Amino acid sequence: MATEVKVPALGESITSGILATWHVADGDYVEKDQLLYELETDKITSEGLAEVAGTVSLKVAEGDEVDIGAVVAEIDESAQKSGGDDAPAKEEKSEEAPAAKQEAQPAKAESSKGADLPPSPAVRRIAAESGLDPASVSGSGKDGRVTKGDMFQAVATQNSDASKKQPDVTAKASPAPVSAEGRTSRKKMSPLRRKIAERLVAATQEAALLTTFNEVDMSKVMDLRKKHQDAFVARYGIKLGFMSFFAKAVVHGLQAVPQINSQIDGDTLVQNHFYDIGMAVGTDKGLVVPVVRDCDHKGFAEIEQDIANYAKAARNGKLGIEDMQGGCFTISNGGIYGSMLSTPILNMPQSGILGLHNITKRAVVVNDEIVIRPMMYLALSYDHRVVDGKEAVTFLVKIKEAIEDPERLLFGI
Repeated sequence: MATEVKVPALGESITSGILATWHVADGDYVEKDQLLYELETDKITSEGLAEVAGTVSLKVAEGDEVDIGAVVAEIDESAQKSGGDDAPAKEEKSEEAPAAKQEAQPAKAESSKGADLPPSPAVRRIAAESGLDPASVSGSGKDGRVTKGDMFQAVATQNSDASKKQPDVTAKASPAPVSAEGRTSRKKMSPLRRKIAERLVAATQEAALLTTFNEVDMSKVMDLRKKHQDAFVARYGIKLGFMSFFAKAVVHGLQAVPQINSQIDGDTLVQNHFYDIGMAVGTDKGLVVPVVRDCDHKGFAEIEQDIANYAKAARNGKLGIEDMQGGCFTISNGGIYGSMLSTPILNMPQSGILGLHNITKRAVVVNDEIVIRPMMYLALSYDHRVVDGKEAVTFLVKIKEAIEDPERLLFGI
């Protein structure tokens, strides 16, 4: 009896994904609840587990786009685990070694098993790209199976042999053109990267984007963090960072300039009366924006904990769709990568995004004196269809005031 492995439903808005990685090979014996594959969608990365134990037969290759509900593999429940549970395969081979010496013919038949096994998706992909037949490659895997490493080595050997057969040229001859092989590589964009591209292009084409700048003296915030960091960590078990200050400052600014906390829906202007702030997080697979809910009601420790939890989930590909929906404003901190200045693009349909940048000590004039202060450039990109320049500048000034005088956040002034 074979059980079909289907791509499960992952949310109403997700209709397909890319089967990014197989964690098993075709013909492997898998246990129940064993990880089989990773599926990348335009919002999240999900994992597929085996519902039953048995021998798995793969139906799609890595990199293939599959629809929700598609069959990507089958598991033969009637198959028995090779070699039993008491001894690994390598030990069984060592016990049979004397018999193999006496009966050469059966041993030869045993070593040819790998040639009869279907190649794994990775091997098939390398074969398609290189034109090398896996059947001509000596396999080093279990039962003589051809592995991905075997294919890479064989391709390298083939290329090396081909280069040796090239005729010698004299020093006066013009140099041969450089081969394009190996200079570039091509792969399909992941659904997440495609969705990011679509949203960014849509933002630049649909919104009337404009960016206004200011700078902020980080001295007060840095002094507060230094003064209270140990007590904060002792009480809450998490460090006090800059993002909680800026999240509270954004709430302060949105309350002072509510027009920025609105968005266009067709020919209607929707005014938000909540303060769910998106925090842009960079991952190996692309930019994601989890949303910290109700920042107006949360303290610094709660906001820092939410940010830390989201960052960990994003790095591990564990963010859910619900984690990234419903934000009314976004903060993007390019400063952690060393960015000095940028013009962030809106996270549509929001009307504003705040870009944070690197903190550097600069000479500034304070009370007619030149002093050294830790300064940061702020950038507010906004939709000019919704927000006027005066409102944008006022909002950014409110952010600046709240960060340079954090006590304002306590009194809402």
